[in-house]
Amino acid sequence: MKNWITVQEYESPCGVLLLGTMGGKLCLCNWTESRCRIKVEDRVARLLQAEYRLGSDDTLTMAVRQLDEYFAGRRQVFDLPLLPVGTEFQLSVWRELLNIPYGGICTYTVQAERLAMPRAVRAVATANGQNALSIFIPCHRVIGRNGRLTGYAGGLEAKHFLLELEAAYAPQVRALNTGAAF
Repeated sequence: MKNWITVQEYESPCGVLLLGTMGGKLCLCNWTESRCRIKVEDRVARLLQAEYRLGSDDTLTMAVRQLDEYFAGRRQVFDLPLLPVGTEFQLSVWRELLNIPYGGICTYTVQAERLAMPRAVRAVATANGQNALSIFIPCHRVIGRNGRLTGYAGGLEAKHFLLELEAAYAPQVRALNTGAAF
């Protein structure tokens, strides 16, 4: 029996995303114009021992609805079940991303310190770049230590768009983002 990742495209205001689900969990939210697109999608399929097929399911429908709400400024926390695939180190880096509140930002240095790995800044940045669940696991909230926007799979324009969107709708009091978990 084959394992399938059911996929469909989502047109966001800042680029097209490929959404994918397996077993009722979101495993892919990848920018279609990313230079790393094929590498990310191949890694997800290989680690899940699955193949891609176009289609729809309840989880994709919920993902589309939640993204629509997010881009309209009506959703600040995602509550879909996620299925990130990676090494234990990558998973720990991505879990830490979920602690950056909506509208907040963090540097790669601070993220590495929060992981108790202050010398692993480059490794943390690399793991962020391998996040296959963009927006849902908010790697766009991480910036360079000089305050500049740095690498993002969707491009720096998309990263800027997402940060500006969140800044416009962010609450004054920023609590930890505890909605999504894996």
